[in-house]
Amino acid sequence: MTSEPVSLARALASFDDLWSPRIVTAVNDYDVRVAKVEGEHLWHVHDHTDEFFLVLEGELRIALREPAGERTVVLPKGSVFTVPRGTEHKPAAPAGASILLFEPTGTSTVGDRHDDIPDHVDATTGHSLS
Repeated sequence: MTSEPVSLARALASFDDLWSPRIVTAVNDYDVRVAKVEGEHLWHVHDHTDEFFLVLEGELRIALREPAGERTVVLPKGSVFTVPRGTEHKPAAPAGASILLFEPTGTSTVGDRHDDIPDHVDATTGHSLS
């Protein structure tokens, strides 16, 4: 990782792929990733880690399947939310959004267990910035 400041706006402007995060820096054993998202991701679970979301632009919705039932959290710009490990979830951004994610290095975008992966979702552990 670079020891220089990273402009999140510049990082987001450097790619157009949806649901395909770029690693902007690392903190200890965690990646800080940015992604452009639109439409729906897929239902998936991270068995061993929480997943942190910060909405930089737009609005993100995260459907959750919890012991008490299903619910959806709505995250407008500037909001944060952490999906607890082991919670099945499905992010969506009907009108598009830009997000920042914080998760352990090597964490797959589709989790440890997931539905079939649609063509528009990049199953990755993050890409380096160009």
